[in-house]
Amino acid sequence: MRAEMNAMLERLQRDFGITGITERKPGMTTLKVNKDSAESLIRELRDRENYTHLNFIACIDYIEDGIFTMVYMLHNYDTKDTLSVHVDIARDNAEMESIHHLWAQAWTYQRELREMYGIRFPGSPRLDEDFCLEGWDQIPPMRREFDTKQFSEERFGHREGRHSEEPREHMKVTLYPNRGGDEQ
Repeated sequence: MRAEMNAMLERLQRDFGITGITERKPGMTTLKVNKDSAESLIRELRDRENYTHLNFIACIDYIEDGIFTMVYMLHNYDTKDTLSVHVDIARDNAEMESIHHLWAQAWTYQRELREMYGIRFPGSPRLDEDFCLEGWDQIPPMRREFDTKQFSEERFGHREGRHSEEPREHMKVTLYPNRGGDEQ
């Protein structure tokens, strides 16, 4: 890592208690921060360290550990560095402070995360409006306990005229009828 990056990370460790600093590749660093310090750290990165671009907000579901890891991807155009800020939150009654006041587009990501994972962002605009799953009545579909196969079979698996083919046999008969060792 460059000296400027090291100095910044040392200051952030001291001021915000960041941990888990890992340089994934040159210009791409991940770090972890406590939920209570996340919004102030992200504001600091934007206002003082010039990480002015919010690439996206995502979520990783660690069902075995009972947590979600929020991922805030921030970019600094001057240094061409990207920081991936990771924040663990409890899966039960999942809630995270909104950052829509820092970046206008954040509310869109937060709406998607509310719909797909059930994470609440108090104060975030239009949070409870349907985003892309109009009328959804199941558990949030990106949670790991959601059974995609069961859902698909219940909703779509028993349509009239629907059948499955064994791929290898289908290719042999339909696509390559004169290949595969059966030729006489």
